[in-house]
Amino acid sequence: MDETMTRSPTASIVIPTRHRAGYLDVALASIVPQARKAGAEVLVVADGPDPESAGVARRHGARVASLPRASGANAARNLGVREARGDPIVFVDDDVDAPPGWLDALLAGVTAHPDHEVFGGPIHARLEGGGPRACGREPPPITTLDYGHQDRDVALVWSANMAVRRRALERVGAFDETLRVRGDEEDWERRYTATGGRIRYLASAGLEHRRTPPDSALRTLSRAAYGYGRNARRYDVRKGVAPAIASELRTVLGCAWHVLRRRCATGVVLGAEAAGRLREALAERAR
Repeated sequence: MDETMTRSPTASIVIPTRHRAGYLDVALASIVPQARKAGAEVLVVADGPDPESAGVARRHGARVASLPRASGANAARNLGVREARGDPIVFVDDDVDAPPGWLDALLAGVTAHPDHEVFGGPIHARLEGGGPRACGREPPPITTLDYGHQDRDVALVWSANMAVRRRALERVGAFDETLRVRGDEEDWERRYTATGGRIRYLASAGLEHRRTPPDSALRTLSRAAYGYGRNARRYDVRKGVAPAIASELRTVLGCAWHVLRRRCATGVVLGAEAAGRLREALAERAR
């Protein structure tokens, strides 16, 4: 038995996953050795039945919990919180690669700031297939976070690299399981900061957000961006800040112009996201 199972762990690292055993294998290979060194536990939460991912997790020595059916990342995070034995609870995605020292830097930041309850670090994009051609004027086509080289208080961090003290989760409540893809962790953080809570960015606790060569292809990135755009529009409607349809259309046209003018393939991915937003806006009007 892993020695972290015989005592209260210093932290619980919760990794939601759904049928991405290859990504999970890389994430665990980078995280589990750091967790063992720090006396932390690693808990993989399968979003629905996923024997392959469960096998990968057990091979690395991680605990496994599973939802009975696919219910989304927030449902997996909530199950992870219920199952976790440590404090703080560290949330990461299954498609990250954590460099040596990541967990030490994150936990040191938590210790150094007892008045803060939520923490996050940089998230750097790593498109292993090179990704689509970029002109340098647009952000990477996957989630990133970079507030600079100095620790500071910030409004939001992302759940691909986020630590939360248990007392904050007990006070604010669970993640909203009706939210999918966009707004999932943001909704909880905004509820948290509304109570006066503070979020600390830890510049030295960075990790990499990966895409394999097949998933770095333009078509794959664009398909994902289109779905993300639809969900982003729904979340903006929920917050009451959704732009008018005319504004969404202008964004689509602007992306198309950017692609043609700059010969920028990454602009196609941004255009797909904008098209998803527009499609959702049109669907709203039709309902």
